[in-house]
Amino acid sequence: IDVQLENAPLRMLDTTTGLVCDREAQISAFKMSTEYKELLSSTITRSDIHTKRIEEVVKKNLQYAMLSHRWEGKEPLLQDIQGKSVYDSELDSVGGMAKLRSFCKTAHDAGYNWVWSDTCCIDKNINVELQESVNSMFVWYRHSALTIVYLSDVPPSSKSGALAKSVWNTRGWTFQEFIAPKVILFYQSNWTLYLDDRTPNHKESIAIMQELKNATGIDRSAVAAFRPSMTGAREKLHWASTRVTTRQEDIAYSLFGIFGVRLPVDYGEKQDMALGRLLQEIVARSGDITGLDWVGKSSDFNSCLPASITAYQVPPYKLPSLSEDEIQSLVSLLRKTVTVDFASNLYTQLRNMSAPRFATQRLHLPCIAFDVREVRRVRSPAPETQFTYRVKADGLQSLLVTTEETLVQFMPARPIERKFILVRPLDRSLELPDFVEPSDFGSIAESEEDYQISLFSPSHDWSSRPPVNQDLDLRAFRLLVRLGQPFSAFFLAQQRSGEYKRIASDHDITGQVNDIRNPMDIRTIEIL
Repeated sequence: IDVQLENAPLRMLDTTTGLVCDREAQISAFKMSTEYKELLSSTITRSDIHTKRIEEVVKKNLQYAMLSHRWEGKEPLLQDIQGKSVYDSELDSVGGMAKLRSFCKTAHDAGYNWVWSDTCCIDKNINVELQESVNSMFVWYRHSALTIVYLSDVPPSSKSGALAKSVWNTRGWTFQEFIAPKVILFYQSNWTLYLDDRTPNHKESIAIMQELKNATGIDRSAVAAFRPSMTGAREKLHWASTRVTTRQEDIAYSLFGIFGVRLPVDYGEKQDMALGRLLQEIVARSGDITGLDWVGKSSDFNSCLPASITAYQVPPYKLPSLSEDEIQSLVSLLRKTVTVDFASNLYTQLRNMSAPRFATQRLHLPCIAFDVREVRRVRSPAPETQFTYRVKADGLQSLLVTTEETLVQFMPARPIERKFILVRPLDRSLELPDFVEPSDFGSIAESEEDYQISLFSPSHDWSSRPPVNQDLDLRAFRLLVRLGQPFSAFFLAQQRSGEYKRIASDHDITGQVNDIRNPMDIRTIEIL
């Protein structure tokens, strides 16, 4: 029983009685059932009863179904139904009761004794319970036997395409409610199956999953293979970027389970702080800095983070990639002009850099820095509220930066005291040793030490991991090839205290080195 309920909600509805029950009441109801008494009797009278049979009975009686839906006006809360049956006529006047009853009946007819709805199965007045529910919701959906999606805006007998147009696809919390469950069924407004699709699991319906891909941009294979992790953070943030929530902080809280993190919930902190805490956690525990790839306004939490999830609506920035043949050809050319010592020393220096980390909202970013020596404003078709500047930095080709900030123009003949730099963050595209990523969905509760192992550290025995090539010299030259390719740059302005702030841009900033053979300024920069 304990194993079956380990990853189940704290409170559920009994589909037979219509009563809301806590964990103790749920166990008590099971022990009062005929199935439990017969099972208990069998264990006493028969010595050959198998553990598998016991597990089957427990699972059948305690498995549960979850509701995914769009909140509409007044919904039944715990206080409305506590101590009453949802089937009682005295609750007819409670808003949303018809939906709740239909959900319970639909699940009951499908063979489920227990169900959960976010409207009435959480006591939102108890902070500890609210915190636990927000942080555990992904796990609850993941371990449900069935998730029923109710589409109130999809009328009966709808044709293909109606699901894609449903508001359900635009809500923040429904993102994880779609991704997390293993089995899901979509119901129309009259509680009939969408498209009359009798597939036991609509995640296996090619037609429905294609429709959802068109609506959400999430590929069917990505849904099937999904596990919570911090790897590839940018793509997941892009998936969530068009979604909205009633409480602005929920756009971040609804992603806790997607990334496998547990964080405090603090309604009132505003979206940029909630999102900032989440992104800080991702960088601090995994070293994944793809979440720093965004365009828009900077957050007050940290200038390297966005103020809103909408900053990720632009697809992840894709730089030109090289084929293996092209890499090998460029390596051969470099061997003619670059010494092995130069390449090996650079490789070792970069490999031994510390991982990116956050401390008190300050980002410590390992990077290659290029001093800016000229900033001049140029004409551009950008909106009147934005300015475009031509920026020249030592070792880089000149580039354009579009921003809402007004920058003081300068050049070598007319310098200013304020210092600007363009930086190339050290990321996975350089083929340097990587960070360890939690390998299992159940690792949400693992210790932080498991997340913080950095293979950049020289003390780590990375030789046990298959390298790109056994030849260290070849790896060093391959790194030089990568460093010679265009990269996504950050434009930073130094503050009076010595730290830097990122200058937000509405366009990706692409840097390109002039000559890979020139010395490089490799350091860790503190960004506010």
